[in-house]
Amino acid sequence: MLLDALLPDDAAGSAAADAWALIEALYPLCRSLTGDGVRQTLDRIGERIPLIRTEVPSGTPACDWEIPREWNIRDAWIADAAGHRVVDFRAHNLHVMGYSVPVRRTMTLEELQPHLHSLPDRPDWIPYRTSYYREQWGFCLRHRDREQLGPGPYEVVIDADLAPGHLSYAESVIPGQGASDDEVLVYTHTCHPSLANDNLSGIAVAVELARALHQAPTKPRLTWRFIFGPGTIGSLAWLSRNEEHLGRVRAGLVLGLLGDPGVLHYKHSRRGDTLTDRAAAHVLRGTDAVLLDFEPYGYDERQFCSPGFDLAVGRLTRSPNSTYAEYHTSADDLTLIRPAQLASALQTLARLASVLDANRTPLNLSPKGEPRLGKRGLYGSVGGGAPGAFEHALLWVLNQADGTRDLLAIAERARLPFAQVEQAASALERAGLLRTLERTEAASDSESRKKGPPP
Repeated sequence: MLLDALLPDDAAGSAAADAWALIEALYPLCRSLTGDGVRQTLDRIGERIPLIRTEVPSGTPACDWEIPREWNIRDAWIADAAGHRVVDFRAHNLHVMGYSVPVRRTMTLEELQPHLHSLPDRPDWIPYRTSYYREQWGFCLRHRDREQLGPGPYEVVIDADLAPGHLSYAESVIPGQGASDDEVLVYTHTCHPSLANDNLSGIAVAVELARALHQAPTKPRLTWRFIFGPGTIGSLAWLSRNEEHLGRVRAGLVLGLLGDPGVLHYKHSRRGDTLTDRAAAHVLRGTDAVLLDFEPYGYDERQFCSPGFDLAVGRLTRSPNSTYAEYHTSADDLTLIRPAQLASALQTLARLASVLDANRTPLNLSPKGEPRLGKRGLYGSVGGGAPGAFEHALLWVLNQADGTRDLLAIAERARLPFAQVEQAASALERAGLLRTLERTEAASDSESRKKGPPP
């Protein structure tokens, strides 16, 4: 199938090593909703896969939101009377609250305290805090360091710009070779600074999956669109600029948090029974993965699944957001993620992508009785025994291919692996016994299931 080359452990391991190298390169960059850190991140991604870049001006409407002003930071610190930096942006870019307005003041500790953020229960970790849509400023520091601060005075500097500019996102598109213009959409967020699992792991895995699709000897049937953009406002910007094309989106995934030690978690789309949901359930069955019901909290799946769009977009992570101790702290560093976890995530995505891309609705062109398969070289020449696995799949596909069921539904009904059913369908198509219905011809998934099995 489409991404079989990514499934062997050595191939997945090699791709994971490339993903790890990208994570290492991107980790030092200070990213936010906008700014040069995001552009530098897209530059690095563009060295690995083709990208189409988009710059959306500040103030541009994006559904009920608007693109914020662009934020860029050069340096920031809190220095004591001797000039020693007790908090230093150059040491870790989490030390500054994201989108802080420029500051240059001398302050006592009492005046400074309302602008400080720390974690008393995690005294050696720096928290990640932002203020995207309210003008304020702040510093984040280890609670242990905060407790050592004297009364001051302190020099407080945030050398940053918050001014009209642009929001940057990028797309990598692998054109489909099928008859339709249907698409699979993959989104991953680029807005977090030095946080390895959230979300450099999602970025790097998406890059490797896109690279495998670009390089695949068998071109995909559907068009695959990978989008690298900031959380919430990035997906809203893309949706608002592409609303007239959303009817093409057949399936989709939001990727993130794929490098930590946790098991895979798939979160259903809003509808709960879309092609993406069904494919994920099929691929993950028998593994230790957890299937989650939809809820309107999380990452960009909640924008794609808002009722006005209601797209077939699910989410794949390992530990979901907010459920692991290191989440949104400096402990989400390179020591948290594992290359083996990246590799197994890529293997799972390869299987899932292959199902999403190859799934189609077949129609039996010789439905009255079983067609004679032997004369077409599709059945064994010696009778009397039970059919083999391939022959068994052929019979299931022919029996169920009445134009109301896709291959995934047939695989589920027959309790067969999707790859086996798809192989049988391809053989029957080559033999002229089957044709694929276009989406406009085929009954919808929900209508197909309501009809149930034929009499």
